[in-house]
Amino acid sequence: MAELVNLTIDGYQIQTAKNTTIFEAAKKININIPHLCYHENLSIYGACRICVVEVEGRPRLEPSCATIAENGMRVKTNTARVRRARRMIVELLLANHPEDCFTCESNQVCELRKLAYDLGIRSLRFEKGRKYHYKLDLSSPAIIRDPNKCILCSRCIRVCLEIQAVGAIEFVNRGSKTQVLTFFNKGLNNVECTNCGQCILACPTGALREKTIVDEVWEAISDPKKFVIVQTAPAVRSAIGEEFGMKPGALVTGKMAAALRRLGFSRIFDTQFTADLTIIEEAYELVERIKNKGILPMITSCSPGWIKYIEHFFPDCLEHLSTCKSPQQMFGAIAKTYYSQKTGIEPKNLYVVSIMPCTAKKFEAKRPEMRASGAQDVDAVLTTREIARMIKETGIDFCNLQDEDFDEPLGISTGAAVIFGATGGVMEAALRTAYEVVTGKTLERVEFEQVRGLEGIKKANIMLDGLELKVAVAHGLSNARILLEEIQNGTSPYHFIEVMACPGGCLGGGGQPMPTNFEIRAMRAASLYREDEDKPVRKSHENPAIKKLYEEFLEKPLSEKAHHLLHTTYTKRGRY
Repeated sequence: MAELVNLTIDGYQIQTAKNTTIFEAAKKININIPHLCYHENLSIYGACRICVVEVEGRPRLEPSCATIAENGMRVKTNTARVRRARRMIVELLLANHPEDCFTCESNQVCELRKLAYDLGIRSLRFEKGRKYHYKLDLSSPAIIRDPNKCILCSRCIRVCLEIQAVGAIEFVNRGSKTQVLTFFNKGLNNVECTNCGQCILACPTGALREKTIVDEVWEAISDPKKFVIVQTAPAVRSAIGEEFGMKPGALVTGKMAAALRRLGFSRIFDTQFTADLTIIEEAYELVERIKNKGILPMITSCSPGWIKYIEHFFPDCLEHLSTCKSPQQMFGAIAKTYYSQKTGIEPKNLYVVSIMPCTAKKFEAKRPEMRASGAQDVDAVLTTREIARMIKETGIDFCNLQDEDFDEPLGISTGAAVIFGATGGVMEAALRTAYEVVTGKTLERVEFEQVRGLEGIKKANIMLDGLELKVAVAHGLSNARILLEEIQNGTSPYHFIEVMACPGGCLGGGGQPMPTNFEIRAMRAASLYREDEDKPVRKSHENPAIKKLYEEFLEKPLSEKAHHLLHTTYTKRGRY
């Protein structure tokens, strides 16, 4: 049993586990101490000092996030001295902060703005005027870094290093010249940045944001020569409702389709169509590798942030990756070939828009390998946040829309495709198909609950007709590193590994609504599993539209045409 300590906070006596911080202890009695540098998933930094409290008998104010609760401690969180200190710190931050709140991407979610309001700051005692005016880092196709809005909380640095094991950014210089920069200030596109966008979710002010292309998409929709089709990723339907005040994890598949149709897209399709296609190609590839003693373990290749990570940090492991493109890129290739032929619309007049939970998809769409159709397969990638802004711009009452269906044939999908958005979902979907491909038997129970949940690394042994298939699932790149080091050391026992760059999988992607925390990820995942259960077809290889695609166009899984359109190669990038 854990050792307990007793203390008093604002007159309330509480009992908490030993080594709990004052900040955490205060939460137990529903006191949320104001803070900026603190983040529940990251190491303690204790630099902003906004969370200071008074501890009886101590002359100075203590940072509650970094001070351990002790027996007999008497703490006050809201004295006049504490309030003065917090206001002083925030006023100093505001005095050196841009005054572009009305046009800032983080206008509605800025923690600094909310903190200033909550602390009662209605005027500044210090003269406005920043000492430095830094250039924006526009090098990345996915992420914009604005050092002028940075408050040096280090949350981006910590999430990049601790959660993602990348370390693309760090503090440089000292004192008032301190900045968060990339190596030699080369820009995010010229270092090991994976474009995952977790830094955006961690940033409290808008110093990091996605590179938006909303105006380009509006221009395409307005162009009479363009036939603009849109695809929506599985994780978007379980999160976009949050942008309109709905509860986290609200499942709004039908409302989303209706809203997109009202925006003026020519056809409303679903990335889940090609998620099913990905599973078939991937499952057949896995079976082929096992039968022919190919390179194992085979690792999934759906997450572009993960792909760029392995290209940089483990280029010697690239042969372990499945050659399958992501569902986004398969969709673009199929749209500009198969769908173009079926409709008679020339590929040059087809404009493919993706709505993704992921900032790295913006980078992926521009990779030179992603031109199997003869042109850029996916023309534009919008995040969940960006498409929400477009819907708001038109005045659509999203919450009260009547449900509508996706268009056919590229809008038909199965339950297996829905769960792609959650960590473990690709693995489970692949197992549903691989089982029946290998055994020739019908899988009566399609749930593989062993690979579900938000544990960092999940492991399972699955019996396939006498073969014990050893599988693992990792989300968050620091967890992926553990599995890759096993491969490098020759100790990996697995046949098949799923990796998602973002914590929770795609539903925790860098383009999702803010906040995105553990509880919200869990609620989004639950809604995806709920939609899977409600689908009449729950195995990818039983999707009737996919069957027709093979009959009319691709011939069979892993065919020459399938390899040309649906599979890819990777780049040994190494370290810069």
